[in-house]
Amino acid sequence: MREYELWPGGPKLRSNTAVAYTDSLLVADFARGLRYEKVLDLGCGTGVIMLILAENRTDAVIRGIEIDGEQAACCEGNLRFNRLTDRAEVIQGDLRQYREIHRAAGEYDLVISNPPYFPMGDGRGSSDPGRARAREERFCTITEICGAAAYYCRSGGSFCLVYRPERLCELFAALSGAGFEPKCLRMVHHRLSSPPSLVLVDARRQGKPGLSVEPPLIMTDADGNATEEMRRISRRD
Repeated sequence: MREYELWPGGPKLRSNTAVAYTDSLLVADFARGLRYEKVLDLGCGTGVIMLILAENRTDAVIRGIEIDGEQAACCEGNLRFNRLTDRAEVIQGDLRQYREIHRAAGEYDLVISNPPYFPMGDGRGSSDPGRARAREERFCTITEICGAAAYYCRSGGSFCLVYRPERLCELFAALSGAGFEPKCLRMVHHRLSSPPSLVLVDARRQGKPGLSVEPPLIMTDADGNATEEMRRISRRD
């Protein structure tokens, strides 16, 4: 069992496998300024986003849904280890069966997700089953994730997620089909000179049209060091 400190003095994460959590840090920070009392993380994995949001808002109730039993058990252990079980829990189940696994239609102010980025068979998967589930749409597509988000999110609530820029058209179509209106978008670049590698999107359930595009988030400077904003996000100033 490996142990990670998400930032110095911050929540601790325990996992049987290596965990890459930069994308989760980014989407959790993107949602930081939103108002929320109840949060649902779709495909929560080992609970990184849940731990960050629980740290950000000590009065929020936070739940996660995870299909993989081992990952769900790991998430539950992380919530216990960080003494969050009084206001955070993980539900093991298939988010596509949202009406059966968690009957909470329209309950959440914020639904959040770091979903699989790649379609099945596009060559960017992984030989490791756990990483493959996180990277490829083996168990759910972006359309199914947006459908689940629409079920759980209250009218006027937010759905925040991190995704790939090359699939932005698919994402917007899925959001629109589920009754979400994209309200804020931010591209993420490794360097100022590089094309975007990620996109952060905040969509509003039954929201009015109107999209705000924020300045890009640059992760590293010309020397490969973390930018001031990335140091703030990772809390390593």
